[in-house]
Formats: sequence, structure tokens, C-alpha cells
Amino acid sequence: MTLATKITVLRLFLVPVFATLAIAYSLKVDWFENAETLRWAALSVFTIAALSDWLDGWLARHCNQGSELGAFLDPIADKALVFSAIIVLTFFQWDADGWAIPIWFVALVIFRDCMILIGIRILYSKHLKVKIKPHWSGKACTVSLFLVIGWVMLKIIPLSPVYPCIVAAFFTLWSTFEYFRQGLAILRKAN
Repeated sequence: MTLATKITVLRLFLVPVFATLAIAYSLKVDWFENAETLRWAALSVFTIAALSDWLDGWLARHCNQGSELGAFLDPIADKALVFSAIIVLTFFQWDADGWAIPIWFVALVIFRDCMILIGIRILYSKHLKVKIKPHWSGKACTVSLFLVIGWVMLKIIPLSPVYPCIVAAFFTLWSTFEYFRQGLAILRKAN
């Protein structure tokens, strides 16, 4: 197992640690003298896991650390981290007055990923080689998702999480459209 793959596996193990800390903070479980310690611990674990995504990718590309197992586990670890964060931060408020991610946003993110998976499945069922190129809107979608998660967990600006969710929703929809367009182009080229 390559070092890059070990880092990916570590990210998978950090997902339940993050979720546990985040839920404990929301419920104000008194594991520590100060519940804020739980918030900062959850934020730290999430940040380490998010940075590990960059690190394992860099190692795989620049140090010849790529592997089939790593290529398989990396997107699973990424989705597990992001989905756990947005689901926990939706159903467990981080402050009074509804300081949480709105449920419509979670539904939109899950819808996007389901549409991408359905599209890939359709292409595979037609025995087409699926080579979806990353698009800048997909990167913007990921960055805006992390902005939403950070906005809720940091609680620095007293502006409702709905506003960064609207920005992230724009990029989520745009990237969905872009990947749909790429899938149609693959289908047309095959016919």
C-alpha cells in the first residue's frame, strides 16, 4: 500500500471522529470542561482530513504513488467527509437561531452526486469509456462546499449560513450541468 493510499485510509478513519466531535458539540456533551473545545476539535479534525485529500493527491501525482486501491478509495473518502459534514451540520445546529446548513442545500448536493453517478452508470451500460474531465465549476463547487462547512463551524460572521449556501448552490448546479453536458458529448460521439 502506497503512502498516498495510507493517507486516504486515514481520511476515512477521520470521518467518524469528526462526526462524533461535531455531534457532541451540537448536543453540548460535557466531555471537556468547555464545549467550545469540542467545536475546535471537530474543526481541526475536519481541516486535517480536508488537507489530507490535497496531500494524497499530490503524492500520487508527483511521487508516483498512484494505485488502483487509492484511485478507488479517494472519491469514497472525499464524499464520506463532505457528506458527513453537511449532514451533521444540517441536522445538528451549531448555535441558537437555526445556525445550521439548510436541508434544501443537502438535498441539492446529494441530487448532484446521484445525477453524476446515474450518468456514469448509463455510459458504462452502453460500454462507453467514461473520461469525465474535471471542470473549473466542479472545483468551485468543492471550494464553495468547504466555505459553507467552514462558515457554520467557525461562526465568525453573524450572517446566516443560507447566504454561502446560495453561492454554493449556484456552483453545484453549474457543475451538475457541465458534467451532464460532458456525458451527452460522450453519448453523441459514440453514436
